[in-house]
Amino acid sequence: METRNHVETIKQLQVRPDVVRGATRPTHSIIVMSGKGGVGKSTISANLAVSLSLNGYNVGILDADLTSPSVPRLLGLTGNIEVEENQLVPVSYSDKLKVLSTGFLVPSPDHAIIWRGGMKMGAIRQFINETKWGALDFLVVDLPPGTGDEPLSIVQELQPDGALIVTTPQEVALVSSRKSIDFARKVEVPIIGIVENMSGYTCPTCGTQVAIFKSGGGERSAKELDVPFIVRIPLDSTICESGDSGKPISENGATAPCASESSNLITQSVLRFYDAKEKVKTENEEVMR
Repeated sequence: METRNHVETIKQLQVRPDVVRGATRPTHSIIVMSGKGGVGKSTISANLAVSLSLNGYNVGILDADLTSPSVPRLLGLTGNIEVEENQLVPVSYSDKLKVLSTGFLVPSPDHAIIWRGGMKMGAIRQFINETKWGALDFLVVDLPPGTGDEPLSIVQELQPDGALIVTTPQEVALVSSRKSIDFARKVEVPIIGIVENMSGYTCPTCGTQVAIFKSGGGERSAKELDVPFIVRIPLDSTICESGDSGKPISENGATAPCASESSNLITQSVLRFYDAKEKVKTENEEVMR
């Protein structure tokens, strides 16, 4: 196996933006979206990927927030991306979970990735088509905020079959999350559901509940837009601590039972969504026979 340093790997991405090779596609691809940053999308993406892997599935997570990657930190991973037979080799979190992120291409987390649009598009194509993911049951794609070049290119290149929308309850976030729902519908990606993050806070000392960012906005949007609502996740300091320490809640749930339960609800909603899709597909095939 050939190991290249960060600079060499980045140069490879720069000089070969138009190369697309065949790669084994995952059985299911999930894009995790938010209209704006700071709503906890990457935390939910990382915990979903870990949870699916703990359920026995072969999973990959693609950190598509190319210039501001956070998945390596959330999963406690370091190291370089290696190149084998002209394909990128993702970093292993476990036997069941592989991770690819530009965070593995830079010498330190403080190092800025300064790429123009063409460079980003080339990297996206290579991450999807020139990576030795192996046979995956699920590929979870942590998209950058918004509905611009990167989300559109990933949808066109990967053709995902599910979108998970993450929002916080306040109106400024809800407006943006509605745009994510509209984006998914326009590019014909089925919506798995909406997750309302940072929904309320319970004081650990006196038990008083405070809606710091309001509460219930994601659920209202789900009803108005006729999409499934999955769960409200309250503000919880243990979620922050788990991300900073690289120990996902979905694997260390004893430290935060409420957050762990929310993570499990998201995972089960994803699995029910795909189970329902498979049943419809089977029924359609039987009708056509």
